[in-house]
Amino acid sequence: MTHTNDDAVIRRLLTTPGRWAVVGLSENPARTAYNESRYIQRDLGMEIVPVHPKAEPVHGAPGYATLAEVPGRIDVVDVFVRSELAGAVVDQAIAVGAGAVWLQLGVVDEAATERAAAAGLDVVMDTCPAMDGPRLGIG
Repeated sequence: MTHTNDDAVIRRLLTTPGRWAVVGLSENPARTAYNESRYIQRDLGMEIVPVHPKAEPVHGAPGYATLAEVPGRIDVVDVFVRSELAGAVVDQAIAVGAGAVWLQLGVVDEAATERAAAAGLDVVMDTCPAMDGPRLGIG
């Protein structure tokens, strides 16, 4: 089965206030995750939680080394890792009880999206909020 993104799910995730754990987010402004998380935080009004092995604070938000270390609920796990690493992140998102996983543009793992959907998570794959927000008239 091939995953197809649902615009209604994308719209809901981008407009419902929530807490987004951004996996792969570091202080490096040259990385896409840095600017994308700024858009999610500033333009969409979401709380961001940087998740990166260095556990660096980014955009004024404290960082954590793993999803399991993030206190409190996680609404969306935003996945900024290579496709071959995405499955492990999705499994961690399922384990911590996240509400959704969003695999960024270029991040594709069909098996992981099937596991997430089977576990009841909303799934978006191979696109980004900064593209979808304006396309749907959001942000």
